[in-house]
Amino acid sequence: MRSRFHYPSFCKDLTWNKHVSDRSIHFACQRPLRTAAGSFLSIFTLLLLSLMPTPSRGQSIWVEGEDAVKSSAKPHPWYTDVTTDQLSGSDFLSHYGDQASAEAEYVVEVPADGEYQFWVRANPVRSRLSYQIGDDPWTAIDLKSLAIGNTNIASDNKPDLRFLAWANVGAVVLSKGTTSVRFRIDGELNHHGSIDCFVLTREPFQPSGILKPDQIAERIAHIAKQNEGWEPVRPAQDKFDDSAMLDLRHLNEPFAGANGFIGVQDGEFVHQATNEPVRFWAVNGPSSKNRDALRSEAKLLAKRGVNMVRVHGGYFDHDGHVKMDAVAHAHDVVAAMKAEGIYSHFSIYFPLWLTPPDDSQWLEGYDGNQHPFAALMFNPQFQETYQSWWKALLLTRNATTGKRLIDDPAVAGLEIQNEDSFLFWTFDAKNIPDPQLRMLETQFADWLVKRYGSLEKTRQAWKNVKSPRDNFLEGRVGFRALWSIAADRTQRDKDTVRFLVETQRSFYEETYKYLRDLGFQGVITASNWTTANADLLGPLEKYSYTSTDFIDRHGYFGCKNEGEHSAWSIRDGQTYVDRSALKFEPENGTGNPQFLHPVMDPKYNGMPSMISETAWNRPNRFRSEAPLYLAVYGSLQQSNAIAHFALDGSQWSVKPGFFMQPWTLMSPATLGQFPAAALIYRQRLVTPGDVLAEVNLNIEDLFDLQGTPLPQGAAFDALRLEDVPKGTSLEPGNVIDPLIHYAGRTEVNFVESPKPSRIQPLAELIDREKKTVLSSNREVLLDYGKGLLYVNSASAQAISGMLSIAGDVSLKDIIVASELELGHIVVVSLDGQPIAKSQKMLLQVMSEEKNNHFRSVETEKGIRQIESIGEEPWLFRSLQGDVKFKRSDAKQLRVTALDLNGYPIESVGTAERISLRPDIIYYLIHDD
Repeated sequence: MRSRFHYPSFCKDLTWNKHVSDRSIHFACQRPLRTAAGSFLSIFTLLLLSLMPTPSRGQSIWVEGEDAVKSSAKPHPWYTDVTTDQLSGSDFLSHYGDQASAEAEYVVEVPADGEYQFWVRANPVRSRLSYQIGDDPWTAIDLKSLAIGNTNIASDNKPDLRFLAWANVGAVVLSKGTTSVRFRIDGELNHHGSIDCFVLTREPFQPSGILKPDQIAERIAHIAKQNEGWEPVRPAQDKFDDSAMLDLRHLNEPFAGANGFIGVQDGEFVHQATNEPVRFWAVNGPSSKNRDALRSEAKLLAKRGVNMVRVHGGYFDHDGHVKMDAVAHAHDVVAAMKAEGIYSHFSIYFPLWLTPPDDSQWLEGYDGNQHPFAALMFNPQFQETYQSWWKALLLTRNATTGKRLIDDPAVAGLEIQNEDSFLFWTFDAKNIPDPQLRMLETQFADWLVKRYGSLEKTRQAWKNVKSPRDNFLEGRVGFRALWSIAADRTQRDKDTVRFLVETQRSFYEETYKYLRDLGFQGVITASNWTTANADLLGPLEKYSYTSTDFIDRHGYFGCKNEGEHSAWSIRDGQTYVDRSALKFEPENGTGNPQFLHPVMDPKYNGMPSMISETAWNRPNRFRSEAPLYLAVYGSLQQSNAIAHFALDGSQWSVKPGFFMQPWTLMSPATLGQFPAAALIYRQRLVTPGDVLAEVNLNIEDLFDLQGTPLPQGAAFDALRLEDVPKGTSLEPGNVIDPLIHYAGRTEVNFVESPKPSRIQPLAELIDREKKTVLSSNREVLLDYGKGLLYVNSASAQAISGMLSIAGDVSLKDIIVASELELGHIVVVSLDGQPIAKSQKMLLQVMSEEKNNHFRSVETEKGIRQIESIGEEPWLFRSLQGDVKFKRSDAKQLRVTALDLNGYPIESVGTAERISLRPDIIYYLIHDD
């Protein structure tokens, strides 16, 4: 029979977005899958594991997948059409079929009693793989979240089901002698999977493709030689023992919630039992699925200063029914994080996670392809279904402990909805089905009747301004496009915005009350989205959030990724821009500086603030600016929580998933710089700046679309410098220089009657001729002309950016010199004392990172095209420079070089002069 191509039948229901919770499913929907019989292929791929005893140095056992002594696996011609040079032993064991699962058994000769690390290289794509050693119970393997080195082995290089990756199964205790290892492959739709090889080892092992343990060191040396001037990143698996000299776990409580639920007081998050303020240095995660992996991931995060995870994912299926397995996993996440003093913040709804089917009883009019933008805020049936998700998550009792998440103070907060708004471009007739629009249009008409007395009086007040969907006879009033509203600002437009904002705010008020009535005692936020016009609509969006406990936002420092699937992946042929936030370089690669950045954080109504998603997108070479930049300016502005996006894997991998994505945190430039950054931010080693602007926005003026002089998320044109106030008062038409956020704090208040706004003189702090901004506390200086950030507080001193042009930099207690073109050198106190007196300090150094074999070329000014996205491992540019302590006792302060997990390598002299080593990121400076 002639081969045919098909998509799986469910593909029509799926669309792609960076937040889709189960991304691997989309690879089967990107291109047709070929079957000999022409039947549909499902997207479940199973990992098969294999063992072939191959002698290697020490006590490691390497077993090839194809060497099973017993196997019921049935290979498939399409599934085995792979490149054999990517396979260990040039072969593998594979199974593909829709009738039955498969088992494979291996006989292993164990050389000695003891604990062995168990690794397997298998197919991680939508697969279910379990193992059994001897007569032990069958145990599932978490192939998805533990995957390292995902490799496409398809002979045609299509991103379908044919992948291999390594997974660390965990520690197993074996006795000397012969034992059996069995694997079982099954699946949700089809049973399929492949096992290339597996390893049992008592030696440190970080897998690298098909290389055996004794070959890996040779390969790393070869990579280093190929990449002269760069250092490969290959940390060992962390033992998490007491020999680590850098471990920030002590910053967290003994367990999350030890001091009560998280609350709000005086513009800060606080522990309710003690009223002690707390800042959250957070990540979006975790990535692991099984309990052991979650516990390890929690230890990894706490060690680097993390005290919150934003758990971002849905608890509902395609039809909106609760997924109880996801709820059970949420319990596992909270428990694992809690044990390491890490709080959980839940984000459970995002419109792009849901495509209501055409037979939906609670979202009429959808076809299985559209997302329900805005519908949650006005559709009562949808709201009822949505509330059932919260009820299941918060009130379901843990199967083991019997406890509910709603009673656990380790659950810090809840987010009502992610990235949706009436005021964003997605609110458009083309995105909302007719039955849903009719519902909202009727609500609008009813609102107008209450406001004007009748629709006819409304028409007169609006001077007959029309919308194509108006049907006054049926009691429905349509909506003009947001761009028309912002441009024309007619009375109709003003009424439209007022109705939408009141509806949105009412939804947040009602949902807040619902969650409180359920019994939730932590903090709740509304949403985090932007608008179609930052000046006019932006403040109204924030106003709608003030009915909850704190203000959230999202913001990415993008690099103009363009090309196929560039919104969620990095691929050969795409283009991007290298741009520095320290210079405010524009995203288009050329032109004037763009004075806009997600770190800018006005405080609204004195409420705490959070940025629950932020990142410098890859492959921007300036990505290493991020941790210090966010920590310093977050602390200066008294931001209350910073959540980095995203922890998509718990291994130091350039490609944790089946594609290379733009936000990976497990990299030397990001997570590698967390320790010093977390200390600066959480311990307020940069003190908050003065309040430099108090902006009082009359709510009626906002509904009149008069806007704000301090727009958040709006680019500042240099031509508007003429509108910057020269005195201390703000007049209509004035705009505040956005560089104010780099000098100190700003406050925005929503008031019900006119109240003057005030601004402090900024001339001594902001010098646009010299291109510098000095903080009001004199602890931070940004030279955005040169791209240099100086931090000079009592307990944190640093220089970041273009170090080679800075020369010798003399700070309060240290002198720094480096020829790195791009680098970040920071010293922080670890014992609560100022650097001048501290007996325990961290010196942290970073340059820039890249993937091994990454290549790009400039195609036009400022624009680069990717020739190769590269492969494992991470590399960072060799470090260079000197750090000298000015203290009279510098010769008595010992310096110990540490590895990437914080364990000592060797003593490297004293603090009188520290010559930076090319491959050392951390140094402990201590007096013992």
